[in-house]
Amino acid sequence: MPEPSFARLYLFFFGFLLLFATYSWIFGPEPSFLFGTRVRNTPRSGPRVHVDHSTETPHHPLDPLTVLEIKKVRSILLDHDPGFSSGSATIHSMALDEPDKTRVVQWKKGNRLPSRRAEVIAFSSGQTHVLTVDLDSGRVISDVVNPTSGYPILTMYEAFAASEVPFKSVEFNRSIEARGVKFSDLACITPFAGWFGPEEEGRRIIKVQCYTSEDTTNYFMRPIEGLYVTVDIDKLEVIKVIDKGPVPIPKAAGTEYRFGVQNKPVHMDRINPISMEQPDGPSFRVEDGHLIKWANWVFHVKADQRAGIIISQATVRDSETGEPRSVMYKGFPSELFVPYMDPEEGWYYKTYMDAGELGLGPTAMSLVPLNDCPRNAYYIDGVFATPDGKAIVQPNMICLFERYAGDISWRHSELFFTNADIRESRPKVTLVARMITSVGNYDYIFDWEFQTDGLIRVTVAATGMLMVKGTPYENVDDLGDKEDNAGPLISENVIGVVHDHFITFHLDMDIDGPSNNSLVKVHLEKQRVPTGKSPRKSYLKVKKYVAKTEKDAQIKLSLYDPYEFHIVNPNRRSRVGNPSGYRIIPGGNAANLLDHDDPPQIRGAFTNNQIWMTQYNRSEQYAGGVLIYQSHGEDTLQVWSDRDRSIENKDIVLWYTLGFHHVPCQEDYPVMPTVAASFELKPANFFESNPVLGMAPFFDKDLPVCRPVASS
Repeated sequence: MPEPSFARLYLFFFGFLLLFATYSWIFGPEPSFLFGTRVRNTPRSGPRVHVDHSTETPHHPLDPLTVLEIKKVRSILLDHDPGFSSGSATIHSMALDEPDKTRVVQWKKGNRLPSRRAEVIAFSSGQTHVLTVDLDSGRVISDVVNPTSGYPILTMYEAFAASEVPFKSVEFNRSIEARGVKFSDLACITPFAGWFGPEEEGRRIIKVQCYTSEDTTNYFMRPIEGLYVTVDIDKLEVIKVIDKGPVPIPKAAGTEYRFGVQNKPVHMDRINPISMEQPDGPSFRVEDGHLIKWANWVFHVKADQRAGIIISQATVRDSETGEPRSVMYKGFPSELFVPYMDPEEGWYYKTYMDAGELGLGPTAMSLVPLNDCPRNAYYIDGVFATPDGKAIVQPNMICLFERYAGDISWRHSELFFTNADIRESRPKVTLVARMITSVGNYDYIFDWEFQTDGLIRVTVAATGMLMVKGTPYENVDDLGDKEDNAGPLISENVIGVVHDHFITFHLDMDIDGPSNNSLVKVHLEKQRVPTGKSPRKSYLKVKKYVAKTEKDAQIKLSLYDPYEFHIVNPNRRSRVGNPSGYRIIPGGNAANLLDHDDPPQIRGAFTNNQIWMTQYNRSEQYAGGVLIYQSHGEDTLQVWSDRDRSIENKDIVLWYTLGFHHVPCQEDYPVMPTVAASFELKPANFFESNPVLGMAPFFDKDLPVCRPVASS
């Protein structure tokens, strides 16, 4: 076996950084992080504030576990199971076990916090343990073993160890040498294995695929195609090596993406730096680290290992009375499903469940000031647990900022008043909570955007690099009738493999309270005008249907059978009698076209519809189930919804799936432009009138004088 060189390990480190780990986990925290302390900016311009994570205490029932609490949970687990002290048991996730919803809703600032508990998912001696740890009593109050098929989120340490296993194989090493690749240039990653039948039962497996980083940091564009390895994660043994023979390795020229080392001429005029200035400082306030107050909104935000970012208890102030009114109890990305469309041996298993197999929190790198987030941003850290139960700080994981890009919230000019100049306009200033996660080659940008008119816009943008496939062909004319089933040719020896992205959101809507909501399907039905009644021949009529059960709310969107979908509180009415509500407004979307009996789609059945509504159940948080790695798909949103529980006038949860079909093209090479899709949660008879009416316009005196530079 060749010795792993420093260069190869470094390159793997770099690639693995993108795929599996946080900055803190790989390189080790900077000195202040070792003690759980750091400095960050306040939301208002002024002195920097010292944040001492080592002494932080929770202030709100939904605040994430603190460094001190994680330390205490670890101590309790060490007493509970000797495996934690010996190292044979590993922690795969640790998060707040949130109190019952009723207790959180009833809690007021100044009250004693509900009992603090942690949910820990651990793996010990081949068994998965889902533990509930009570911090007040100092004991484990529940330890459920193997509640479903599947395994916990993979840890970075396991994946790193698995990536080294192929070098134990003589066959693998000979295959690398036969391709003329230097071991020092290898960058090996560990694609997840999915689940495809009995051969994979009873053991955790993972795949290993390698690239060459010779002459580029963008090794994703230089795959060593035709060589694939399957590894047993627990035994650290090679199960299978498949070598289909050498395939030409794509060139390195033109793939480097680091700005400072590119030597390609740029045929583009420079764009001058730009930022939004706020002379009086940002308008939002951050209280106790997680409670956000802005304009007419109040909400709680926190970092999460699995979901990345969670928005909770979003309330908006009534435009008439000033009363805070609940809109959403909890919203977060519940699962991402990314199936690649290549059935060949080395690709069929690439059907990723990014949140449940990997976690969106550990891969959320520190945000880049002025580029990821603007100058006026405020940053929030994530605090997580390592596999041995120690606390680590993920710095600057979430940013908050006000956005103004010249958009208009409302305007009108009046032409018919001859003696008055009436031109009224209101700027659209919004508040954004952003988190970015780097899941291997892809980076996902999650924005929760709040508007003064009560609207919440949720946007997911995908960027980064494609996962490509090596091919012997250099030009489409060479293919003839041998066009690769996987996708189009996007560069010499490079196939851009067709794939999908589906992001399913858990949206626990509580319109004016949690226990009395319903889903109303507002149907636009075409009507024929009776002969002789009107010059018109047809029109659309609105008809409303209340969804009675969960199956009534399994919804596929259709342009030619249009509906609106309103979540309403039938017990709160406007002055003219309409039930208070919000509606979900789909943006650009894509349907999952895989057959329902395809193994990846059995696991990803939560993408069978774009909209679902289920009865609230605190155990039903993750659309693909609690344990996703190699799961069989028996604990999914589809399974829960098929129980067909009543959802009329109940505490109900909305689920919405954004989708992208991605057929790569040359502009996606060597880096991919950002592609975004969004949906909106918009008031529907929630307010008595448009709340923007009370928003003040901007005036020249409010802002510093800036003069444009003369142009030729």
